[in-house]
Amino acid sequence: MGSLAIKNIGMVMTGDIQGPVIDGPVSILIENGKIKAIGKEGMDAERSIDAKGMTVCPGFIDSHSHPVFGDFTPRQNQLNFIDSSLHGGVTSMISAGEVHLPGRPTDPKGTKALALLAQRSFAKLRPAGVKVYGGALILEKGLVEADFKELAEDGVWLVGEIGLGSVKAANEAKEMVKWAKKYGMKVLMHVGGTSVPGSSTVTCDDVLIAQPTVACHLNGGPTSIPIPEAIRVIEKTDCAIEIVHCGNPLSAFEIGRFMKNNNLLGRLIIGNDAPSGTGVIPLGIWRMVNYISALCGIPAEAAVCLATGNTKKAFGLSHGIVRVDDDADLQIIDAPMGSAGNDAKAAIECGDIPGIAMVLIDGVVKTQVSRNTPPPVRKTVAG
Repeated sequence: MGSLAIKNIGMVMTGDIQGPVIDGPVSILIENGKIKAIGKEGMDAERSIDAKGMTVCPGFIDSHSHPVFGDFTPRQNQLNFIDSSLHGGVTSMISAGEVHLPGRPTDPKGTKALALLAQRSFAKLRPAGVKVYGGALILEKGLVEADFKELAEDGVWLVGEIGLGSVKAANEAKEMVKWAKKYGMKVLMHVGGTSVPGSSTVTCDDVLIAQPTVACHLNGGPTSIPIPEAIRVIEKTDCAIEIVHCGNPLSAFEIGRFMKNNNLLGRLIIGNDAPSGTGVIPLGIWRMVNYISALCGIPAEAAVCLATGNTKKAFGLSHGIVRVDDDADLQIIDAPMGSAGNDAKAAIECGDIPGIAMVLIDGVVKTQVSRNTPPPVRKTVAG
């Protein structure tokens, strides 16, 4: 794969909530898909990219997606939705359950087979280069502890959001959550009102009983629980708190503001929850980052952490922070043409989606100027 240097970076938004910014000029050296060095001095490499003073941040991790197989969604009968998300800065997606499969099996053997098949399929295939973490077990009645052990040994490490399958009662889910966590699996739980036919309403008390890894779309998917109940979930659990583009915007604002004011931003993560009835939203993650930054008064570099380093930590991933030894999944961004902001940070903080000049996955350029964002003011130069 060789080496690559990104030079003349004006600012690095690291994705690390404990140290979210490195002021430029700075360079990043990439070797064999990993970040090898970050420094002020020029770095020698086989290839180089001149960032022209633009900003670098991690590629986004969409914490909540519903893929099935390949780059096709039967929910919206649409091809290439993952490729479109790449042009929105998304370099990885986490499945919350392959629930949209036509004729989805709901017996224990069938739900296990679907999870394993999706996990194996996306492990071999990266649509548009995007890392899709597929194979989220949908909880159905009849599953036993041995099933979780077997799946974990076979590489399945996600449990799809509780409430999508026949296991809906919190007390019934609680036992399965314990089994899943025992074998190292990450557990997602639907929170809020019914989103699609077949799902269920999940209350604050259900979350407190089940104790998932992630309280999914606390701002609703799309119907939210009352804000006092949402705050109770935040205060009485230690799980990651997710807000999504396809949820209630007022609830997202109140949750973001509460977590900012109580120094809890390190637990807040951002997902898209697409494909859904709301559709496929390629810029959904950037829209949420902008929304939270601009309306809640959160610095852009901290808001970016909600879709990168915070999600890395919640799911135990090898990417999401711009630091040595992390995967080189990166975006090069700038103020979009016509923005009131003069750089990416200022644009985000005034509510403008930045122009994406380049997206890299494992140090490989996957797209240059995005077809979905406004064009960046500056453009990279390869050497």
